[in-house]
Amino acid sequence: MKTRFIFNPCSGRNRRRPALAEAIRGFIAARSLDAEFTMTEGPGHATVLAREAAIAGREVIVAVGGDGTMNEVAQGLLDTPAALALVPCGSGNGLALHLGFPRAPLAALQLATGAGGRVAAVDTGLANGKPFFNAMGLGLDAEVSSRFNRLVRRGLPAYARVALSALRSLRPQRCTISSGERTESIDVLLVAVANSDQYGNHARIAPGARVDDGRLDLVAIRAGRWAGVAALGPRLFLGNLDCSPLVTRFTGPRFVIERVAPGLIHTDGETHEAGPRVEVVVRPRSLRMVIPVASAAVAPACAVPRGRFALQFP
Repeated sequence: MKTRFIFNPCSGRNRRRPALAEAIRGFIAARSLDAEFTMTEGPGHATVLAREAAIAGREVIVAVGGDGTMNEVAQGLLDTPAALALVPCGSGNGLALHLGFPRAPLAALQLATGAGGRVAAVDTGLANGKPFFNAMGLGLDAEVSSRFNRLVRRGLPAYARVALSALRSLRPQRCTISSGERTESIDVLLVAVANSDQYGNHARIAPGARVDDGRLDLVAIRAGRWAGVAALGPRLFLGNLDCSPLVTRFTGPRFVIERVAPGLIHTDGETHEAGPRVEVVVRPRSLRMVIPVASAAVAPACAVPRGRFALQFP
């Protein structure tokens, strides 16, 4: 199996574990794998490396990094025969955890290159044309992502501190959300659109969401009393966020979010400026991934043959 590893040396954990690159090279050599090891050199480079590998006939492209690395590599593989595998080394690893990837590097490497995985087709999303694979959002979501990305030391405690700080200064914004025939105008703290069920670290923003159902899940959190808003934190980890009266949820293939003014959005934690109108659409089964055989996050019906690919690039 022809494989390319794409390693982001600037990803959170990778910066603290420089020996991981050498460990991956050793893993390749010890097993005599038909594999290339490449390092990213800056923003967007992982997408270029992934696309080059797919065009060259590499069957599995392994993203070694966090959600940002996953996003860039996956962009290069959309609608190609190549399959994405993950060695999650970030702060959240939302898509990896949703799909059941091991967090230990050796176990993840074995899954990516061995017999413990299956190839499945999963949905992806577009937010104003920008691809995302786990989640996008605006309001508090985007503000926290912007602040968090500027930190040197990350992780769940740092994320919680940033979120509390941002929440204290945030003002609700009026959004009109449309999905099919349903339209609601809400004063929101945040709007998140999820492909998987979680942000990462098992914080489930959209309990029950699936990556293989041809739909996305939109979660809008209203402004409310401080006690009610504070209670949402535990609910994220207990998996019952939907039970809060502050939460409104939509499910569908397309959403239009209209707000009063332009502002930030994020896609898989990376922030971008966007206009007052944000259109979010699903692209069903547009990405092939290597996932654990036992994963219940993708139905067996979405499995595709692993091995030599019959599809050709245009």
